[in-house]
Amino acid sequence: MDIDVQTSLPLLSAFLVGLLGGVHCVGMCGGIVGALSLGSRPGPQTPRWGLLLDYNLGRIVSYSLAGGLMGGVGALAAHLVAVQHAQQVLSVIAGLFMLALGLYLAGWWRGLSRVEEAGSLLWRRIEPLGRRLIPVRTPLQALALGLVWGWLPCGLVYSMLIWAISAGSALEGALLLLAFGLGTLPNLLLMGVFAARLSRWMARPAVRITAGLLVMGFGLLTIARGWLTAA
Repeated sequence: MDIDVQTSLPLLSAFLVGLLGGVHCVGMCGGIVGALSLGSRPGPQTPRWGLLLDYNLGRIVSYSLAGGLMGGVGALAAHLVAVQHAQQVLSVIAGLFMLALGLYLAGWWRGLSRVEEAGSLLWRRIEPLGRRLIPVRTPLQALALGLVWGWLPCGLVYSMLIWAISAGSALEGALLLLAFGLGTLPNLLLMGVFAARLSRWMARPAVRITAGLLVMGFGLLTIARGWLTAA
């Protein structure tokens, strides 16, 4: 039972961060999604919505790969210290990032947006690859574009990657970013009238504060579990 709760709470938190951070996602990726929707030239056997699905699949695959990498790095580092101390430190790190993300969702702190500056140097090298894939004509192009755009500098994504260091393993890190990526899908798939309605609903202070408090509650529970496990 403890394993199920310990696994599900971070994944649920990550999904909520992706879902409620959707307004931010539309701001960051909305341009490329719009270009994909309006500027693509699908063939008769390739509907535009299919290209959009392929793009988002590539984006989430990149998130999951990066999460697995960071989770593996964290697991490797954990082997350098005693097991009890590793569990305590990783739980505290995870809990602190849940608190930070909860504050961001509630609209009480915008410090995470500064994390985006850290990835600007890498993005300058990767971004031209994505530009070459536009206009998108085939599912493979859409998938490749998503794989590239998954590395777009984004405070939410980078914060999730730092959180993934404390996931405990490469698999758990990948699952954490997968849950986050799935949470971002509604806003980026339902561009247009439905996305506008969803964005207005998520922009309501009560909704954002409730989600932020829920994620922060998960964070406090994770920190408490870490201390109790190490005791």
